[in-house]
Amino acid sequence: MKTSVKLLLAGIASLGFLAGCGERPPVETVQVGYRGTGMEQVYNPRLLQQVAAKNQIGNIQPAADTSGPLAKDIYQNVQVLSDLSIGEFTRVMLSMTEWVAPADQKNCTYCHNGANYADESKYQYKVARSMLKMTRDINSNYQAHVKNTGVTCHTCHRGQPVPSYVWFTDPGTGREKASIGANAGQNTPVTALGTTTIAHSSLPFDPYSPFLLGDQPIRVETTTALPSGNRSSIKQAEWTYSLMVHMSKSLGVNCTYCHNTRAWGEWSESRPQRTVAWHGIRMARQLNNQYLVPLTNTFPDHRLGPTGDVAKINCQTCHQGVYKPYFGQSMAKDYPELQRAKPMPEVAPAAEATEGAAAATDAEAQPAATPAAPAAKSAKAVKPVRTTLAALNVAG
Repeated sequence: MKTSVKLLLAGIASLGFLAGCGERPPVETVQVGYRGTGMEQVYNPRLLQQVAAKNQIGNIQPAADTSGPLAKDIYQNVQVLSDLSIGEFTRVMLSMTEWVAPADQKNCTYCHNGANYADESKYQYKVARSMLKMTRDINSNYQAHVKNTGVTCHTCHRGQPVPSYVWFTDPGTGREKASIGANAGQNTPVTALGTTTIAHSSLPFDPYSPFLLGDQPIRVETTTALPSGNRSSIKQAEWTYSLMVHMSKSLGVNCTYCHNTRAWGEWSESRPQRTVAWHGIRMARQLNNQYLVPLTNTFPDHRLGPTGDVAKINCQTCHQGVYKPYFGQSMAKDYPELQRAKPMPEVAPAAEATEGAAAATDAEAQPAATPAAPAAKSAKAVKPVRTTLAALNVAG
């Protein structure tokens, strides 16, 4: 074969390799900062449509009657949703079945013992109770991050029992501490849990344990010229970069969504989204420690990671590739039952004598007569999210 033909084939092969590593045009940009700062978001319209298809909100059950007896007075073992009426309680249970139960088991018995709905023998029952507490906690106490958009079970689960994006402690493959010495988990594209989630970079492969479970400083540079007790080395900075790559991938944005690249560490030069992200990191950390880690002994062994830890959340669990879950469209506003607990009605003195006659508890219980489920056709129509670049520019 002639040399020129070989060179041509080699060139074609190189172009194919580069095309596989990059992103073919067209690519569009949206300005998000002041002119001249280079603060622009880069989007690929084709990929945007694919992500949008995965970020449609779930069906919304018709609003329930708030009057009538409380669920805790009719059902047994209702602890978390004890402030809801029977109608509101049933609405939440029907929605949870659709949002969380597996496709082949969209019924109450995924969490409940069908012979005794108050029985707690299934681990799903106990987990659901804790997750209801967590959902209400987020909507009540974390507006600094979720604002008025809020969350529901569907935000993470999207119709399946285990969210698509959770994380376990990754033990690595053992090669991370080979003859070259401890390298902080760098240059390890494949670990014990498979391909890393930090965009195939050479950075440490587990930025979640130190920052979204532990509270290690998230810092790139020291704030003083000389050592003064706040050592910030290049290796520490790489852990921070690893977390930033995860956040960028999880939200489908580049660094300038939060930062001004001429002054990375300067808060006054950053966009407001950086403050929202600051609160989001701390929210994920607290939720992991307060709600998920305590469930470790509740889950069966097959639901635990290789080191025996429980599945935990990170930024991608909720965001799933977009700057705001569902591109900012809210499901939570249609579910006041998942907001903070409502004030309980005052009990008349005559009724106090019956206190303790009904058992109280959380998620679900055996009714005297199970209310009929609303017809599917009466569910609220869901409007597809906006995916135009103009919408991203306004809503971002």
